[in-house]
Amino acid sequence: MPCLFLSVGIRSDQFNWPVFVNRSVMKNNVKIGVLSDTHLHQVTEEFVEIYDQYLSDMDLVLHAGDVVSPDVVDFLNATDFHGVCGNMDPVGIKQLLPEKKVLNLAGYRIGLVHGWGQSDGLEDRILPLFHNVDIIVYGHSHIASNHMKEGILFFNPGTATGYSASGKHSIGILELGETARGKIIPL
Repeated sequence: MPCLFLSVGIRSDQFNWPVFVNRSVMKNNVKIGVLSDTHLHQVTEEFVEIYDQYLSDMDLVLHAGDVVSPDVVDFLNATDFHGVCGNMDPVGIKQLLPEKKVLNLAGYRIGLVHGWGQSDGLEDRILPLFHNVDIIVYGHSHIASNHMKEGILFFNPGTATGYSASGKHSIGILELGETARGKIIPL
């Protein structure tokens, strides 16, 4: 299955150019599995298969909202997990997960948020929520995105198990080391 690559440094609207930013002080390489918009009411066999095949060997897993079920949060909490709530998450999830979060990992600052409103202009709406970040991980649109804008890597893994107007489902992988690189993994 093909992977789509982009790393911090140069914009690629086609998602297929490896791009790099050098970091002089790196502690460790970190590999992050990224999900969003799963919209699951329970942990399904399909979700477990996706986790086992693509996410089980990650250093940590991020979820950019619209988890929907606390069972999914519990399942992901068995690993190093960070998530935020989305607009479709019930009160129980909103009590478990914040609306936004900033993580400091391997010398990078990563903003994590779901997003809101129409897909058009989504990145412009979420950008002011974060200051001095290298990467913004977001969801909401159900459309995978992996590109540079204003010196920041905008990374949306798409939807692994939720509704997709295009019929395409995907997850994402962020690799942080001397460079930061995002991959969109079609399912």
